[in-house]
Amino acid sequence: MAGRGLEAFASLARVIPEVEKPTRKVQFKEKIFWTASAVIIYLIMAEIPLYGIAGLEGDPFAMMRVIFASERGTLMELGIGPIVTAGLILQLLAGSKIIQIDRSKARDRAVFAAANKVLAIIMFGFQAAVFILGGMYGPLSTSIALLVFFQLLVAGIILILLDELVQKGWGLGSGISLFIVAGVTKSIYWSSFAPIGPAGDGYLVGAILAFFQSIMANNVQATLIRPMGLPDMVGFISMLVIFVILIYAEGIRVDVPISHARFRGFRGSYPIKFFYVSVIPVILASALFANVYFISSILSSRFPNSFLAEILGRVDAVTGQPTGGIVYFLTPPGNLQAVMLDPLRALVYTVLFAGICVVFAKLWVELTGMTSRDVAKQLIGSGVQIPGFRRSEQPIREVLDRYIPVMTVLSGLSVGLIAAVANFFNPFGTGIGILLTTSIIWQYYQLLAKERIEEMYPGLSRLLGRG
Repeated sequence: MAGRGLEAFASLARVIPEVEKPTRKVQFKEKIFWTASAVIIYLIMAEIPLYGIAGLEGDPFAMMRVIFASERGTLMELGIGPIVTAGLILQLLAGSKIIQIDRSKARDRAVFAAANKVLAIIMFGFQAAVFILGGMYGPLSTSIALLVFFQLLVAGIILILLDELVQKGWGLGSGISLFIVAGVTKSIYWSSFAPIGPAGDGYLVGAILAFFQSIMANNVQATLIRPMGLPDMVGFISMLVIFVILIYAEGIRVDVPISHARFRGFRGSYPIKFFYVSVIPVILASALFANVYFISSILSSRFPNSFLAEILGRVDAVTGQPTGGIVYFLTPPGNLQAVMLDPLRALVYTVLFAGICVVFAKLWVELTGMTSRDVAKQLIGSGVQIPGFRRSEQPIREVLDRYIPVMTVLSGLSVGLIAAVANFFNPFGTGIGILLTTSIIWQYYQLLAKERIEEMYPGLSRLLGRG
């Protein structure tokens, strides 16, 4: 049974707007419609400026925007950050056994989901208040401050409901994943084709447009590496290389042979992917690092001489760059030149980020029923066994123990290293953003294929575990 604290959250959730699960089978085209609608609403909110705010200068959280699908000065100022943070807090509490959750029980899963929703709304309110009181929008009158707070809180609730709409069966996949992909895709498109210019060096902002402009001007070298943080061809090429590496890695897996006890002659395999825990560790690690950065930025602006600000380090209000302390080593160098100037920072950031990803990978596997023990139970429950072994949990678990623990560590380590090192090359959409987008698109490709097969052959739904 879930802990009393979560039960209290579940009680609060009853007074919060909720998207009901569909009581009928939602057709594939209808799911596409609602999925697209959720993305369009998100993109519209990401373009609507906050009423009462004008003349914003600088962006201390520019490096975190792509990861959390947020836009400076708009209704999507906070993005999905509070939702991810709420999930991170609850996962840590569950992993440390402070709260007791049995995911095999439907009620515990429902209570946990309700607690996640309520805590996400609380986090939206908390971060909105901190942004306002921390001076992110400059000095505001009490009425304007309350208005901005209300806008951010309502926008956050809408975002939660959009995610709920997609996840509860009206759409496909996860709303959070969709918003990440939409944000990263928008960033990549803008970095490649932004038509605004000239921008300081006489070239257009978008790297692709600037590249063709440089060909006509017979000065291609000028767009390979550009000053002033403008997108360049090195970033574009880095993005393509990272995409290729990730797509190749997504196909790496170990196939454990299986057979079915009731269907003689049936032979198949249970795939254990190299990216066994997908990109979840990167999202959680990014949320952890971003919250440290967030706290440090607020302390820098409001309490610059405090002891905690000295320890965490200060963040420049205009450039958003940390100038020292712990947060300095928790943010990646912006490009290869910065890596060369301070290789220690690059090394410490990479080691810390990859290490945290491994920790979260192991924690996530335990919490979500992906351990060898859990998978063995699922296989036995489905009437599946491994050829040459008796049909019981113990021998199947022993076989899976050869692969799953290793894949868990390798998965967390590899996605952490790829995300961390990729950032050094300043690719479009950031290294972490590309990693998340590639994995999410791959999952959606498989999900769409599965949905189409089920619609064409309804009798396969039970075999695919959807009946």
